Amino acid sequence: MVIASILVGCKSSFPVAQQSGKEDMAYLVFVGPRQTYGNGSKPVQVDVDGKQFDAKVVKPKTANRKGIQYGVATGRRNVTVKFNGQTIYQKQLFLSSQETKIITLP
Repeated sequence: MVIASILVGCKSSFPVAQQSGKEDMAYLVFVGPRQTYGNGSKPVQVDVDGKQFDAKVVKPKTANRKGIQYGVATGRRNVTVKFNGQTIYQKQLFLSSQETKIITLP
């Protein structure tokens, strides 16, 4: 009984770790048919409010496990996706903090 009270007393004196807020980021994952995008080997060109990058496309069944998430700023964003010079997706999205938006491509 004395040992238990000593251990409880010691534990309360340890410093408590503080949690910090999450980053103010949202994430995009691109999914589409393997026949068209080759399971990521044929990247698409993405434009988010004038910032451009290449993105890998995964098949829908593996999006949650193996999909690469691309971090973007939160808020209202204009997203355009091109493949072989053709615009295949264009939409204005509202992205919340820590939200993962799955974009399904044709």
